[in-house]
Amino acid sequence: MLSACGFQLRGQQNYAFKRLAVSGGTPVVAARLTRMVQGGSDTVIVHSPANADAILTISESRGQSTLTLNTQGVAEEYLLTYSMTYSLVGADGALLIPPSIIALNRAMTYSPRYTTAKQQESELLFADMQNDAVDQLTRRLGAVRSLHPAPSEQAPAVAPRAPLPPPPL
Repeated sequence: MLSACGFQLRGQQNYAFKRLAVSGGTPVVAARLTRMVQGGSDTVIVHSPANADAILTISESRGQSTLTLNTQGVAEEYLLTYSMTYSLVGADGALLIPPSIIALNRAMTYSPRYTTAKQQESELLFADMQNDAVDQLTRRLGAVRSLHPAPSEQAPAVAPRAPLPPPPL
């Protein structure tokens, strides 16, 4: 029954690079990326870019903005945003993945009566967005087919063209 709906196990990735160096990103993101890459492929994460076949550069940002206000002007909902900018360069300087962005958002209700609980909820939502971004990044790394791609084989950059709509509550 599962095969009829298109479901397929993730399985082993076959990355074009066998040694990957990661530059930037938080320790949490680097640890999850290491687990995902090393656990799902024969590629290893190395600490020195000199020993790497490819170098992944990551930067992250997170934000919070007011989504809705009540009649007294107090925030009732917040929009949490997370973005990860990344690029992949070969050891010889070849651009394998141009600078790209993974942008995610979540809506969160708010009540001043439960400030501590809502702060913890926002941290959980940010952690969930980080995990989702790393999952997407590992799939995008799988799109690289060669360490020396021809112009027609280069992985395209991915950048959101418009702000993402807030998800339904």
